[in-house]
Amino acid sequence: QVQLVESGGGLVQAGGSLRLSCAASGKISSPNTMGWYRQAPGKQRELVAAITSGATTNYADSVKGRFTISRDNAKNTVTLQMNSLKPEDTAVYYCNINTWYPPYDYWGQGTQVTVSS
Repeated sequence: QVQLVESGGGLVQAGGSLRLSCAASGKISSPNTMGWYRQAPGKQRELVAAITSGATTNYADSVKGRFTISRDNAKNTVTLQMNSLKPEDTAVYYCNINTWYPPYDYWGQGTQVTVSS
């Protein structure tokens, strides 16, 4: 059984920083993409950042220059460093692993990030 466990969410003032971590247990096939999505109330879930097992990264335009994603392939962990946080970053953040062969998505339970103005 594959399980993703997120940590690091919380309350922070605008301009502050948080670091989200996600640890995956179980057998994860490679290649794959690990990433973070977020969902705010009344909005669709959106991709925040993703990184492939080959270290290629993608970022949402709204977080470019502020967030950095990284991974440890040996440990099956992914980290999202969030700097210069804005109130509009407030959302539940979900860890995701997308395997390629066959394609499949694993999801974490979510961790709340709240940025006060």
